[in-house]
Amino acid sequence: MQTITPFLWFDGKAEEAAKLYTSLFKNSRIISMKYWGEGSPFPKDQVMMATFELDGLQFHAFDAGPQFKFSEAMSLFVNCDTQEEIDYFWNALTADGGQESMCGWLKDKFGVSWQIIPPQLGWLADSDKARAGRVMQAMMQMKKIIIADLQKAYDGK
Repeated sequence: MQTITPFLWFDGKAEEAAKLYTSLFKNSRIISMKYWGEGSPFPKDQVMMATFELDGLQFHAFDAGPQFKFSEAMSLFVNCDTQEEIDYFWNALTADGGQESMCGWLKDKFGVSWQIIPPQLGWLADSDKARAGRVMQAMMQMKKIIIADLQKAYDGK
């Protein structure tokens, strides 16, 4: 049983977010959707709480107005093995109003921050400081991570 569950506060978009996220990640599903119903301060057909899994990790999405906003202080880190995976998640999460940031970071159209990252960024901790520095300089020039460019920097080309 998962003992810690990310809890995301949305402003009228929890259902849309849960549906988008579960459509993007393998082994994902919506577990439940509970609606506000009659007599609530929100439309009766608006989701109050959505519970969903992304690749087996459970999340709760709460829909309760604009009081709280997402920030880069918390992001969802997606490990990608290939450039194809990076491109897929990057394009899907920046679509329809998402925003690219730097060094593999982005915000989706709901304001949730994501890091779309390949294992090659582990080269930043390489014991060869010159290699690590070249990889850092290459990464600092990127929005979406390009594995081939990291490889060139690592190889000194």
